[in-house]
Amino acid sequence: MGVRRHLLLRFLLLYGMLYGSFGLSSPFLPAFLAARGIGPEWLGFLLGAGTVVRLLSAPFAGRLADVFGAFRLEIALFAISAGVASLLYLPAHSFWVLALVNLSQAAMLAPLAPLADALALSWSRSTTRGNSGAFEYGWVRGTGSATFIAGVLVAGQSAAALGLPSVLWFTAAGLLATALSTRFVPDLAQGANSTTQKREVIERDWLVLLRQPAFGRMVLAAALVLGSHAMHDAFAIIRWRDDGISPAVSSVLWSESVGAEVLVFVLLGPWLLGLLGRSGALALGAGAAVMRWGSWLKRLTSLSSL
Repeated sequence: MGVRRHLLLRFLLLYGMLYGSFGLSSPFLPAFLAARGIGPEWLGFLLGAGTVVRLLSAPFAGRLADVFGAFRLEIALFAISAGVASLLYLPAHSFWVLALVNLSQAAMLAPLAPLADALALSWSRSTTRGNSGAFEYGWVRGTGSATFIAGVLVAGQSAAALGLPSVLWFTAAGLLATALSTRFVPDLAQGANSTTQKREVIERDWLVLLRQPAFGRMVLAAALVLGSHAMHDAFAIIRWRDDGISPAVSSVLWSESVGAEVLVFVLLGPWLLGLLGRSGALALGAGAAVMRWGSWLKRLTSLSSL
């Protein structure tokens, strides 16, 4: 029996709408906030606080979904709420109102990808072993990356032609489409939901893991690399705009970087892991980040000398 195409197509639709929405908002939201008068120091504070909210919201939503088996319902409700929050940016101008909207949207967006992954993985070959009709999770995740790139390109053209607020309208529409697409995907595959006993084992294993010094060092290194990545994502569009690069061109540059990530994940990643190991691959990523920031510092130095 081949892959159940109707099942795969339903998840492709869900991931396409979800990650397309992410692509529409992620690069240009910091620029929108900066245009509303949020300075760099407060912009960093807002985005950092949003990350803290995400760390709390996603696990809480996941636990509720496990208990009540409401994965599709939660995706729909969180997507609609995040879409409404996107539109609430438009009438907001004061810092505290923008902060409230930003934190609310962060809380609504955080559970979407983990919940979608839980559904897709429960029907994937990695979970339903021996079921030749299941699909590869990488197929739907790769589609998500492709639609993220498409969303970035659409957002760039929209921002250039209609202004930054138009990006929020497209984002809200994409999130509404995400909510509607949950109607077509199936519930969690039978037997995939965790039992209470399994959750207790996982929690106990987490405590054992946290006591391992190697794990702590790995988390610290990964946090520093991802922190650099987050800083770049927050200020890249603003920086490019200050250099005279249009939103349309910025969206192409951003899409190019996402395309490079997909290339590494699909083709180069397994080879690099085999060649360098996990620690070596992480060191390579950190070195690449140093080179990226070095090019930024060189550019800043040249500008300050003018």
